[in-house]
Amino acid sequence: MPKAMLSPSVMCADPFRLGETLRVFEDRGVEYLHMDVMDGVFVPNLCLGTDFIRRVKEKSAVPLDIHLMITEPEKKLSWFSFGAGDIVSVHIESGEHIDEALGRIREKGAKAFLALSPDTPPESLLPYLGRIDGVVVMTVYPGFAGQKMAPGSLEKIAAVRRLLDENGLETLPVEVDGNVSFINAPLMRKAGADVFVSGSSGVFRPGELGDNIDALRALLEGEETA
Repeated sequence: MPKAMLSPSVMCADPFRLGETLRVFEDRGVEYLHMDVMDGVFVPNLCLGTDFIRRVKEKSAVPLDIHLMITEPEKKLSWFSFGAGDIVSVHIESGEHIDEALGRIREKGAKAFLALSPDTPPESLLPYLGRIDGVVVMTVYPGFAGQKMAPGSLEKIAAVRRLLDENGLETLPVEVDGNVSFINAPLMRKAGADVFVSGSSGVFRPGELGDNIDALRALLEGEETA
């Protein structure tokens, strides 16, 4: 099994301590910075604008993991700062031109991930398997942090992993997003997840940020924690 990768949700960070938070992430070697983008249309919320994302990319060497919860992403990708090493995820439910969006992401050197909301079946991935670099399984309904894990999420993670493997895509990562808590994360790992978007119930739970990162990594790798 590949090494588990962390993608802390910047949406959950204290905005008044963001510089300090980014330094902790760098010191602890987190693999990605998860940037939630919401347009108030695809989901009933607004979050993380284009200028904010650009500034974070300028200030940190950690690759971005940009999650676009927006309509017609193919028309808006040029608004965002991303490139080689970054992940950009678009929702399969977000419009009729998903192929165009995936192609534009890859043209800029980033990894194109396809995100599935809780009610979207794994089989919907089949037409896109040759044009994606990973899958995001939403284990809560997109739009708000702090939700409980949706029923059937662990089974869906396993089903997506199985679908990829059966189609010769064993190396494509499965990312999980939603209630990646200290209780749920090891179960998600066992089900087949590789990249973990961790927010208020994980990395940003009460306690020292660095200690939370270390403890979550240990759990994901099956190590004992104090």
